[in-house]
Amino acid sequence: MVLGGKKNTLVIFGAVVGGMILITVLSKLGVFNQYIQSVIMSIGINIIFAASLNIVNGYMGEFSCGHAGFMAVGAYISSVLSLILFTENKFTGAPLLPPGSALFVFPVVILIGGIVAALAGLLVAIPSFKTRDDYLAIITIAANYIITAAINNLSMVGGSRGLMGMKSTIFAMSDIVPLPWTLMWIMVFAAVSIVAIKRLMGSVMGKGISAIRYDEISAEIMSVNTNRMKLLAFMFSSGLAGVAGGLFAHQLGFINPASFNIMKSTEGMVMVYLGGMGSLSGSVLSAVFFTLLLEILRPLQILKWVFIPLLLILLMQFRPEGLMGNRELPEQWNRLKHRYSVWNAKRIARIGGNQ
Repeated sequence: MVLGGKKNTLVIFGAVVGGMILITVLSKLGVFNQYIQSVIMSIGINIIFAASLNIVNGYMGEFSCGHAGFMAVGAYISSVLSLILFTENKFTGAPLLPPGSALFVFPVVILIGGIVAALAGLLVAIPSFKTRDDYLAIITIAANYIITAAINNLSMVGGSRGLMGMKSTIFAMSDIVPLPWTLMWIMVFAAVSIVAIKRLMGSVMGKGISAIRYDEISAEIMSVNTNRMKLLAFMFSSGLAGVAGGLFAHQLGFINPASFNIMKSTEGMVMVYLGGMGSLSGSVLSAVFFTLLLEILRPLQILKWVFIPLLLILLMQFRPEGLMGNRELPEQWNRLKHRYSVWNAKRIARIGGNQ
């Protein structure tokens, strides 16, 4: 993301931190009730999920359709770890660590889920070396089904009945310091994920990933190791999806394989194409818009999945580049400032001429 200099970066950083503190304070004071907090948490998780998928589908120009499978890996790994470490559970009986230690170990648990999800992404990245477009889409859809089917048949994690009890970890943290910890950690991980993606795509490796989108053969001729770039992109994207999955599991306190089916992957693709492929700002904006849209359409229940695919069809027809295209908000802001400066200069000149 182009930020337009160190001053703008500091302004954005200050605004984000200030916003996070304000949301936390308002939640603690009860101004934001549980419903509003849950919507904000869903927005944060969707930001991580959409931005991570944008690395592959947007920046790299591939076509991954099974991203929810990696979210499932992170959700189940971090959930099982959380239960084993901090709560009474069916795996080890007594917790391995004092419940209060969740205050410091919880982010490590989420990151471990992300790392295992990244390793799952590695298994998808290897066959992607020789495939593109439709073939890659088939591979990722198959991976999504394989992961959910495997979890369905693992009775030790509840199988199709699901897994629950992760809220106990959140309660343990609240017992030490009474704060909305789930909300806070989701905001922190969302902010860190955005910064990590921005720094990756602004680096030399990120330029190599973007080169694949334009022409993979030309990128290879220009000495870009395309296999390595695909490996990096898939693993980083899958790892962030795993982080989103871990946070999702602890937000709800219950997960089952149906939570990560092809419909969940479709949600991610809608957000990516709605915001604009290759636009980090677009992923953030579309995650906010899409989450709010889901809440508005919630009374329609299953009928909302008539309107959401219709939205995608209309988007492809009338604005295939999405809301932002491959541009970023700071670029648009600078363009608007320039246009305003030009218009203002002409206005002043016109007023001076009239006088």
